[in-house]
Amino acid sequence: MLTKDQKKKIVVELTEQVKKAKALVFVDYKGVSVKDISELKRELRKEGVLMKVTRKTLFDIALRESGIELSTKQMEGQVAMTVSEQDEVAPAKILAKFSKGNDKLKILGGVLEAKVLSAEDVKALAKLPSKDEMLAKLVGTINAPVSGFVNVLAGNLRGLVQVLKAVSEAKS
Repeated sequence: MLTKDQKKKIVVELTEQVKKAKALVFVDYKGVSVKDISELKRELRKEGVLMKVTRKTLFDIALRESGIELSTKQMEGQVAMTVSEQDEVAPAKILAKFSKGNDKLKILGGVLEAKVLSAEDVKALAKLPSKDEMLAKLVGTINAPVSGFVNVLAGNLRGLVQVLKAVSEAKS
């Protein structure tokens, strides 16, 4: 059993993390094996995402102190919260992928930059490309006209070289 001081410390820590977070995703992990939870935590850590497990009441206090109108008490099962400070899409992607392989893990909802999301919204968010993928596409789109222009110029030079080569062979 947690003491009052321990609970206050947990709430302060959770509140700080929630305020810094770009995205939060809540899951029901009831029935998931310890081995699978450890594997999930390892995958989340690779992407800079934390997974927190505590009492629903403490989650609710931290969310309320962060200005988010969401109650975890209404969520069924054993609730865990994932927190991402860098990537908005990473926790949703990882949890959606994991829940496909492990049907006991259920996505319950989330928060994206202080906006409450339903479970369906989180699943839709998981289908979006990550920030890095979007930046790579943007760079590719910006670079495409330049690459095309370089290829056109190279084609003209190749044509000129072939004409000069043909002229030199004709004179020989």
